[in-house]
Amino acid sequence: MRRAFTLIELLVVLGIVTLLASVMLPSLKSVRENSRSSECASRLRQLSVAAQSYANVFREVFPPAILFEMTPSGVRTVAWDFVQDSSGGVQPGPLWSFTDHPFTVQQCPSFDGSSTFGADPYTGFNYNTSFIGAEGSWPIMGENGEVLSGWRNARRGLSMNQHRHPTDTALFGDGGWQGGANKFMRAPSATVEMDLGIVYAGAQAFRHLGCTNVAWLDGHVRGVCQACTGMHAAQSTSAAFAYLQSPLGWPQNGFLSDDDSSYDPR
Repeated sequence: MRRAFTLIELLVVLGIVTLLASVMLPSLKSVRENSRSSECASRLRQLSVAAQSYANVFREVFPPAILFEMTPSGVRTVAWDFVQDSSGGVQPGPLWSFTDHPFTVQQCPSFDGSSTFGADPYTGFNYNTSFIGAEGSWPIMGENGEVLSGWRNARRGLSMNQHRHPTDTALFGDGGWQGGANKFMRAPSATVEMDLGIVYAGAQAFRHLGCTNVAWLDGHVRGVCQACTGMHAAQSTSAAFAYLQSPLGWPQNGFLSDDDSSYDPR
């Protein structure tokens, strides 16, 4: 006659299976995230190629980070990835025609969150707005009664002849702040924006097992695994120290360097 398993034997087997599952689960998660990180790096590399292609076509000018253009129907917002018309509709952005699969390329596979800018689809990536991409201001009336908008009312990015350290200058990366993702990468010194709140909302997400992927100005992609708080947060009495939690969301998010060395190509 066949002997059935006893209750104790079943409990022992169940305990062994549970133990093995608890040991293997973190490893499986790590393997899955490594795969996502590799795909993220590949997409960032494609974005870098697209930006360089754009610059080759448009007289060595990199894509604008964001511009506000006055149209007959209202203000049109032109961001580096998506364009939003005055009615809120989303259209292809400046880099769209330079990538084979733009909507897929502009998505980080490890990011799942909501849009933090208008109604455009979330990307999880951000673009060096402090030094590379032009940043426009809201349309204003000029001295001659003409409306100044778009490129005519924007802070320009540094020209290509000023790019002295392309290997160590971030172009695109995993964007992150307390609210999710931020597609405008900011340098920590705040000497360009003059606003620490904006700067600390434009940091990087260290979402890939404690690391963040970066596409550098020379085209290569290299991860950074040390999140920095920024030069202004070194002392607990500074205003920036309060920004570490909000809007930054430290330590999940941080800067690539405490100073501007990873952002300023000069």
